[in-house]
Amino acid sequence: MRKKICAAALTVFMTGCAPQTADVMESLTVSDTAQAYSISETSASAETTEANPAAIILEETTEPELLPLTPKSYSGDMLSAAYLKPLGRTHNENGILWLAHSASGAEFTMDGTYCSVTLVGDSMAQTGSRARFAAYVDGERVLDEMISEKEMTFEIFSSEKPEVRYTIESIGDASDEVIETKIVTDPKSEKVTVTLIKLSEALHSTVGIKSIDVVSKGGISPTAEKDLKIEFIGDSLTCGYGVDDEVSSHHFSTKTEDATKAFAYKTAQILDADYSLVSYSGFGVVSGYTSVKGVKAGDYTVPDMYGALAYSSGRYNGYNTADTAWDFTRFQPDIVVICLGANDQTYTGNSEELKREYTDGYVEFLKQIRGHNPDAYLMCCLGLVSDGLFDALCTAAEEYYEQTGDGRITAVHLPVQDGTTGYAADYHPTAATYNNAAALLADEILLAIRD
Repeated sequence: MRKKICAAALTVFMTGCAPQTADVMESLTVSDTAQAYSISETSASAETTEANPAAIILEETTEPELLPLTPKSYSGDMLSAAYLKPLGRTHNENGILWLAHSASGAEFTMDGTYCSVTLVGDSMAQTGSRARFAAYVDGERVLDEMISEKEMTFEIFSSEKPEVRYTIESIGDASDEVIETKIVTDPKSEKVTVTLIKLSEALHSTVGIKSIDVVSKGGISPTAEKDLKIEFIGDSLTCGYGVDDEVSSHHFSTKTEDATKAFAYKTAQILDADYSLVSYSGFGVVSGYTSVKGVKAGDYTVPDMYGALAYSSGRYNGYNTADTAWDFTRFQPDIVVICLGANDQTYTGNSEELKREYTDGYVEFLKQIRGHNPDAYLMCCLGLVSDGLFDALCTAAEEYYEQTGDGRITAVHLPVQDGTTGYAADYHPTAATYNNAAALLADEILLAIRD
């Protein structure tokens, strides 16, 4: 079926300007029936062009059936792997998806126009130890906030691209028929990947996802799993302690902590790997950080916390993430990277007896890790801020092999920073230092998985 359109309406199609459309519509008659057409200037007949040079021809088209844009809220049991891909250790407790460890979070895809997230803060939300949270759309950070209230809602994505649709209404079958044009402008649906990540560590505070609200076509879906999975077990170097504060005399703050700028997360990004971080600033294998050599900080050891979801100072309506045992079947890594010893060294100093204690404790921790991750390659790392226990670590790896016969283990030395790339708070590494370490570690992992 072919129809002619008057010259006055042509201007509306070519410019798409609403004010012109209003002027044209005043002189046109509204039809009782409507049909959709596509515009084809090149197929206009010579006769039509001679009669009216400004005329064009409309061809009737049939558009494919599309899913409608629909608002939907995901909360309670819907905050699960059926709709969201978990990043690191997460846990749904009473309808709230808890993010505790550094870089833990959730990721999903959607085809829509809007997304927001409602978060809950724990008992530390109104203290100086509140959690830091970020959101990304297609890999670009669009939100970076401190969780300072018991409940907070943030807009993550809102489409600003207009979608223009033309509706053609015609009257009669005569060649001089009148056609009315309407222009409808709505937000344009976009296919995006949304990533929600906790930037600060578990020790000080946690954050929970209460709901995710979207306007989309078909809802949200978890992103695909990656071929490589890595678990990182560490201390402040894994957490990104002070990385956003390059003043060495400054001290710790969750506001300047960002795990996505530290070596572990960056290594996973280089290798395009799924990851899980289990890390606590100041913690070690047999002792946490201590200001007096030989005086043990025995309450701050990672092996004691490894089996729990996460140890934290924060609580929410009586719940603490340390109350939940971690289900290791939920994330079975191909590689486990252990980076512990810098804090132990403040305890051992140069004492051979205390170094021996570190070695023995490390061997037992390796056995604990292997018990939960039977197929993983174990990679023991030390360096960046200190490497005084590296020989003791190598001894631990060797003795573990001798005792178990498990040869899927190696030791990796990470160069100690020399200040050429600066220092962050409390002389922790800068993002530039972590970049170099991540590149080195990624190469070591590639070698390991090829063997």
